Amino acid sequence: MFSDKKPRRHAFTAALLLLLAACGSEAPEVRRNAEPVRVIAEPVQINNQLTRIEAVGTSRALQSVTLHPPSAGEIVRINFKPGQHVDAGDVLVELDQRKEKLAVELAQFRLSEAERLFERYRKSAETGATLPTTLDAARTELEAARIELDQAKIALEDRNIIAPFDGHVGITQFDPGDRVQTETPVVTLDNRDSLLVTFDLPELLIDHVNQGSKVQMKTWDQQAQTVDGEVIDIDSRIDPDLRTFVTRAIVSNEQDRLRPGMSFRVTLELPGDPYPVMPQIAVQWGADGAYIWKIVDGHAERVRVRIVQRQQGFVMVSSDEVLDENDIIITEGIQRLRPGLPVSPQTAIARDAATPAQTEATRG
Repeated sequence: MFSDKKPRRHAFTAALLLLLAACGSEAPEVRRNAEPVRVIAEPVQINNQLTRIEAVGTSRALQSVTLHPPSAGEIVRINFKPGQHVDAGDVLVELDQRKEKLAVELAQFRLSEAERLFERYRKSAETGATLPTTLDAARTELEAARIELDQAKIALEDRNIIAPFDGHVGITQFDPGDRVQTETPVVTLDNRDSLLVTFDLPELLIDHVNQGSKVQMKTWDQQAQTVDGEVIDIDSRIDPDLRTFVTRAIVSNEQDRLRPGMSFRVTLELPGDPYPVMPQIAVQWGADGAYIWKIVDGHAERVRVRIVQRQQGFVMVSSDEVLDENDIIITEGIQRLRPGLPVSPQTAIARDAATPAQTEATRG
């Protein structure tokens, strides 16, 4: 009868070697001589960390005025309809101008008389028939008549409310026959080709926001599109109670879909420090935290990392070891890896990691 102890001893030894290999306790030279493991790998990408800030902003027109009459009087004509676009120089409202027109005619007559008298004295002075003092007095009267005519013309112009710039007029509460005073607000005028959006930011960002910083804006309508804007003004003071500072951005309104007074959800992204970015599936977890597999001289090496940010399937990490764009990391086939094992990397399908992670995303 033959004994089966020797085959059992060989089976036990083989099982022990497999267990040691699984625990990572085999000799390094044995692992490095093993058959290469086929894996999917791709290079590390470096992107800047972005801090995303959201605020609520209120808009006003690029140019916005409330028009008052330059002089008191009775309205005789309103030359616009609410919401109408008008050009700079258009007469919007006319007041009673009869007295002012007569004053202009009278001033023109006096100027003509002064010019005629001065010309007569000038010719007489050439022959010595008129004293120089008489000629000087006629010249003074002529200049005074010119000034009176200019004053009369200004008074006539003040009987009109004129658009100071191109824009859209609002609703007026007045009709022909109403009397208005110089402090009476008659109509509003807005140039809404662009809007100025004002919002508050935390004081900690005062050194990070500059003129020219890009912002994205969106109304609270879920169907509304996001529009791009640019910071143009930053207040010089911090509010001591709110610990914020006022920021103003400009946004184009070429399609005239936006209106002054609208509120906006403003998003501002501030670039930070650069970090390695990789697919989230490349990061593994062990007893001592997160780690990745990097290919060094054709072999798998384990690198400990710390999660900085996550977003849309990608993760931004930091590490005590240097990770740059020349490093190749393993993204698939990780389950069979052990430190020092040779690997046969395959090219990964192109991934879009162009968008850096955002601070509002879930942190690791």
